[in-house]
Amino acid sequence: MVEKFSKIGFILAMAGSAVGLGNAWKFPTMVGNNGGSAFILLYIILTLGVAVVVFLAELAIGRLGGTDIVNSLKNLAPKNKRAWGFAGFFMLTAILIASFYMIVIGWILKYIFLSFGTLPSTAQEAGAMFGGLVEGDFLSVFICFSIVFLTVFYVVSKGIKSGIERLNIWMMPSLFVLLVGLLLYAIFASGNFTQALSFIFIPDFSKLLNAELILQALGLAFFSMSMGVGTVATYAASLPDGTNLVKSTFSIVFINILIGIMMGLVVFSFIPIIDGQPASEGAGLIFVSLTSLFAQMGIIGNILAIAFFISLLFAGITSAVSMIEPFALYLIHKFQLSRNSAIMIIGVFVYILGTLCILSYYGVTSSYFSIPATALGNEKPIAFFDVLDLLTSNILMPLGALTFSIFVGYILKKEGLFTLFSGFMSRLWFEIWYFTLRYVAPLAILSIGAYQIISKI
Repeated sequence: MVEKFSKIGFILAMAGSAVGLGNAWKFPTMVGNNGGSAFILLYIILTLGVAVVVFLAELAIGRLGGTDIVNSLKNLAPKNKRAWGFAGFFMLTAILIASFYMIVIGWILKYIFLSFGTLPSTAQEAGAMFGGLVEGDFLSVFICFSIVFLTVFYVVSKGIKSGIERLNIWMMPSLFVLLVGLLLYAIFASGNFTQALSFIFIPDFSKLLNAELILQALGLAFFSMSMGVGTVATYAASLPDGTNLVKSTFSIVFINILIGIMMGLVVFSFIPIIDGQPASEGAGLIFVSLTSLFAQMGIIGNILAIAFFISLLFAGITSAVSMIEPFALYLIHKFQLSRNSAIMIIGVFVYILGTLCILSYYGVTSSYFSIPATALGNEKPIAFFDVLDLLTSNILMPLGALTFSIFVGYILKKEGLFTLFSGFMSRLWFEIWYFTLRYVAPLAILSIGAYQIISKI
């Protein structure tokens, strides 16, 4: 018997899965660098026109299958049940992601503690501090990773209602309140809010006439929705009867976009914009540039830093929790394990991989846990941390999303799908969705995957 979410619990849990650390640096940076609100418009169009189509397909697997992703695929497949069951093991992608994702959350936890003291006042000092943490302070990184690890696995061990739903019902509103507070400060006291508003919302449609940019927006639309790893289907299996799948999906999309924009406005109210570009990008945007700017504000800066890193912590933990549940549910059903036993098995695997990721960045041991530069013809070695990131984001996630799309579009019976969605969309909209799922979505996913791989070569 699968434990059930409440309707609001499902929306917040799925939104918590979608809202992650990328909302703090990837989404706002891509928006700012690629046409401002014109990029947001493109992102929304691609999200609603393509990504939501695949999201609804994964919802259908979980809703019709009613169990873990592996057994849902096997139960629903009219033939080749064993082969389709194996397709469910794309859920292991989420386990691989969790192993390095929780390290990044650990860095954030460390920065919460650091924000109570004296922060580095220059970008050079902040860069040295971040580099010293990642490459030279194994103990701190390992302890923070362990705290995050124990928190995430404790939540999952409590189950759907008492663990995952309760966490998201508390953390997601808290994240929103923290961001509203930071945004109010940015509006009235930062002095740069107008700059941030212009950077994100003044459209530059000329930048959109670029096939590469469209693929970037499409990739962001897909992967910000946690698709291709079984999370959507697993959470959908725990939906209460009568849930409006379409309305819930659009609620999740709205929350994800709203928090991404709020994060962007907060970040770029403090980060200098030079010649139309942010002073830094990626993780450096948060751990280097923003940290040093908070330091220049005195005690107010410390308060802002604490609030900001706590908001990132909340976003990261809600995402990490969603990565563990699909495999946990499978182990519980397949081997009749208790939830705690399943969690312990997964935990050992994640803890070992996470430790290897930490060692691959740690200066003393990095060479032992990295692929040598000569092996791939690169300029520098590739750390085990980065190998997992590249493997999951560029290969496994697109393959998972493609597989689930093909299964729903070509294997499941069309009328059975219409019966599922008939209470939430008209026949015309269903036909448009079904056509897009069968012909547009697979091409879009293949294009994303090819672009991701080629761009890394």
